[in-house]
Amino acid sequence: MFPLVGPRPERPHFVSHFKEDIPRYMTRHLVKSGLTGWAQVNGLRGNTSVRARLRYDMYYLENWSILFDLKVIFMTIFARRNAY
Repeated sequence: MFPLVGPRPERPHFVSHFKEDIPRYMTRHLVKSGLTGWAQVNGLRGNTSVRARLRYDMYYLENWSILFDLKVIFMTIFARRNAY
């Protein structure tokens, strides 16, 4: 089953590059990817800083709860600023 909330997957080509250059990058791969994530609902999508997305992904992983997932889902549903 594919989780609804979690760090968004990255293309394998970039993963091999980022894991060498960014400390703790591979930690985000310890959980399954989701359809939406904390970084995405906070505007970090597409061509944005990988380091910034990682900070949000790590915050999500370190503070996970069912209520946090519900908040992310709610924010995803009502996102207008950067939805595409």
